[in-house]
This record gives sequence, C-alpha cells and structure tokens, in this order.
Amino acid sequence: MSKIAIVTGVAGGIGFATAKKLLDEGVAVVGMDVRDEMPAALEGEFTYTKGDLSNKEDREALVKLATEKYGKIDILVNVAGVAPKVRNDILEMTEESYDFVMGINTKGTLFLTQLVANEMVKAGVKGSIVNISSMSAYTSSVSRGEYCISKAGVSMITTLFADRLAEYGIMVNEIRPGIIATGMTAKVQEKYDRLIEGGLLPIKRWGQPEDIAAAVWALSSGLLPYVTGQSIDVDGGFHIQRL
Repeated sequence: MSKIAIVTGVAGGIGFATAKKLLDEGVAVVGMDVRDEMPAALEGEFTYTKGDLSNKEDREALVKLATEKYGKIDILVNVAGVAPKVRNDILEMTEESYDFVMGINTKGTLFLTQLVANEMVKAGVKGSIVNISSMSAYTSSVSRGEYCISKAGVSMITTLFADRLAEYGIMVNEIRPGIIATGMTAKVQEKYDRLIEGGLLPIKRWGQPEDIAAAVWALSSGLLPYVTGQSIDVDGGFHIQRL
C-alpha cells in the first residue's frame, strides 16, 4: 500500500500544491477545507471532505475517514490557517479576532496533530508530521499580532511533538514560508511588490506554493530520517540579517 497523507487547507494555494506534489509522488491524500468542494481537480488517489479545523467533530471525522478508508496515516501536513479578518493595531486587537485566528491556526493544529499522532503510535507507523508555520512566527507585524502569536504557537507545537514522538520514529518538523503568492497575500500584493523590488529578499521574487510543497516532500518522504524538531525557512532568504 502507498503512503497515506492528510492535508488540511487543501483547497488553497499551499495546501493544493502540497496535495498535488504528494499525489505526483504516489501518496494517497485525504484533504480537508472549509469549501463545499475543491476549486480544481487533483489527479491520483485523492479524497476530499469539508470541515473546519477549529471544530472538534470535524477533526475527528477527518481522521476517521482516513483510517477507515486506508487503515493508517503516514503523513500529516498541517496547512490550514487564517489571517485576521480585519488588520488592527495590537492596541486595538479584539478578543473575537484573536479567538478566530488562534482557534484554527493553533488550537486546531494542536489537536489534529494529537489525534493523528495517537493513530500513528497505535498503528506502529513511523510517520512524518509537517507543520506550515510562517516567518511571522518570529517577525513582528503589529497590525496582525494575533497571526504572529498563532504561528509562534505552531513552532512550539512542532517542538513538543518532535520531542514526544521521536521514540516512536515519528518525525515532526516545521516549514516557515516567507512571502508566498496565495489568496492570503493577494490583498497586500502591491506592498510586497515594492518591498521585494526594494531588496527585502536576497532571492528577489515572490515565493510560490510549489516552493513550499517541495519542502514538504523533502521532510515527509523519508529521505531525512535523522531530522526532527527542525524549522526550515522557505522565504527567499528573508531570515538572513543583513547590513
């Protein structure tokens, strides 16, 4: 049997590209998103289910679907994430906005990872978990503080599960995307166009969802069996401190 992967946020840019990459590599994919249906077809052994990552019942249904159909889960890619509906200064951030962002980005990621980790342990699977965080995990954006906090939380989720699951041969790592051309960044395209043109990134271009998908495959393919708890910056060199 081929490897089985769960991918959240599968209808969006990074999630879609990740599912496509996994399918191209012969992995069967069970994907979840909040949309009624996928915006485009994916070729290969792909199953879609609608669900909200912040909802316990939806998380449980996703895992049940994968395990009942395939009997195991080899790979979990936590992609689903949201930005604040309205960008507010940290001095004006509302509890409602905080709860919305944290409920999906951090709480949802944490408890789905817990569910899948327990299934992997029970089945004796030496699996791989890849969390899609962000450069915002360590970069201040005072107009979207809840997003930065949520992604910093994802980094600690990575560390905790990497520590806990290493004894079972389950590798847990994180990818921190930089400025990636997705629906989330479309609203601020002009801003980032100016910054990239002005030299913000050593690699002077927007990142593409496929750049993240390639990194996911590197971490989940089994080619790096001695790597866990690692954060990989896929950001065009943004993280390099320069004078």
